Amino acid sequence: MNAIEIHDLSKSYLDFKLDHINLVLPGGCIMGLIGENGAGKTTTIKLILDMIHRDSGTIIILGKDNQTDIRQIKDEIGVVFDEASFPEELTASQIGKFMKYTYSHWDEHFFHKMLKKLSIPEKKSFQKFSKGMKMKLAIAVALSHDPKLLILDEPTSGLDPVVRDEIVDMFNEFTRDETHSILISSHIVSDLEKICDYIAFLHNGKLLLCEEKDRLLEQYGLIHCSPSQLAELNPSAIKGKKASAYGVEAVVDRNKMPSDTEIRPVTIEELFISMVKGDKGI
Repeated sequence: MNAIEIHDLSKSYLDFKLDHINLVLPGGCIMGLIGENGAGKTTTIKLILDMIHRDSGTIIILGKDNQTDIRQIKDEIGVVFDEASFPEELTASQIGKFMKYTYSHWDEHFFHKMLKKLSIPEKKSFQKFSKGMKMKLAIAVALSHDPKLLILDEPTSGLDPVVRDEIVDMFNEFTRDETHSILISSHIVSDLEKICDYIAFLHNGKLLLCEEKDRLLEQYGLIHCSPSQLAELNPSAIKGKKASAYGVEAVVDRNKMPSDTEIRPVTIEELFISMVKGDKGI
């Protein structure tokens, strides 16, 4: 069963439009939703969670319609936004007691196990937590009611590299269970490249691509050449380029390049930047 299916999803504001989005997150996989600020990542996630009204399209989560079956769905998903939000005067332990009335499968023992694992103080009020500690608490809450799907909106934004790495490890551990899936949005592409099975690129409200990460890394690469050498290549092979005094660096489709061309591996971040600057879909 697919974790998420989105078909022809659109949402318009006065100055922005999420434009006919189609994507599928297979069960047991992690999908990274990548895009610059304002690309439509948070809008997409809010639509998935039925927090805002859509203009068109359908969204199926774990086999259920996200509008007609939203109450059942909410018990099966864990959600984390870029700003953790709990009553500031409550301690982590008190938040756990509150959450058992929110989720029917709340696991108090597992929650306290997570607090200990993540070195989260149980008796300290939430308002005194650092940003990293607040985010780890939000993730502990999201994981403590036996969710099948995590939906995460910029969960590593503003965190130091050590905390980010710790959180990424938690997501990897969660998906060791093949029934678990994750949709995670971020503009920190290096974090997503470590863990994602699928990559979806959003730019100006449009989905430029949604593909397996390994397939993207196999198909595309980087070349360094002169402007005249670039001009001799098949234009459809070039997905983005950057010129400097030392020549041209271009992201290319390996399948459309001469066999003797020297092509080095490309990172997901380099591919994303080249697509956005060139404003080309693949």
